[in-house]
Amino acid sequence: MEGKVHSRLLTFQPQLLLFMNSRVPPSKRYQPTEYEHAANCATHGFWIIPSIVGSSLLYFLSDDKWESITAWLYGTGLSGLFIMSTMFHTVSWKKSHLQIVEQRFHMCDRMVIYFFIAASYAPWLNLRELGPWAAHMRWLVWIMACVGSAYVFFFHEKNKILDLICYTVMGAVPAIVLLSMPNREGVLELSMGGVFYCLGVIFFKSDGLVPFAHAIWHIFVAIGAAIHYYAIWRYLYATGSHMRSSR
Repeated sequence: MEGKVHSRLLTFQPQLLLFMNSRVPPSKRYQPTEYEHAANCATHGFWIIPSIVGSSLLYFLSDDKWESITAWLYGTGLSGLFIMSTMFHTVSWKKSHLQIVEQRFHMCDRMVIYFFIAASYAPWLNLRELGPWAAHMRWLVWIMACVGSAYVFFFHEKNKILDLICYTVMGAVPAIVLLSMPNREGVLELSMGGVFYCLGVIFFKSDGLVPFAHAIWHIFVAIGAAIHYYAIWRYLYATGSHMRSSR
């Protein structure tokens, strides 16, 4: 009986490897299978057009110049994340022999995450009433994004754990500031979106252990972004300026 089970596992393993890359050392970047490459491109490429359309909707719902600028900042960060991610994974899939080009796209993919985080907070920091100290976060969040991008430029893939810590800090610090908002509408959705991002990190770190782990991470990112977009649309733009807190 044990011999039959072992034989089946040996037969199943090569089939599984068709869909999942092998585990790589921490010092190296994983190499997806053909199926995983396609899934990585599709799971973020699908959201490019919806993110552009959704961002345009916020722009047209804007009642003043400050809201228009904020919609533009948020929309650029949102659509930029999906566009750059799709471009990088496409280049990694089809042009992997161009190592310098692939590395540059990978750097840009990592950099844009910092600006996506900053852009996701921009509507709340710009359009909601905040405490005196918290108001400085409107500018600090962009400084953090620039510092994070500089770190990627100079220390790309040098320390993956530190990279993850930087993204986590960037995502958590402004969230703490938002707790000072007198108007708490949207906090539940912000928390739910954050939970999806955090759960997705589990799959982000599971390449080589779970088939399509990176694509699953992409799906969690898309769900988190969708929840945050809904909150921004509902509580900051769709209600009209007369319903919002004074700025």
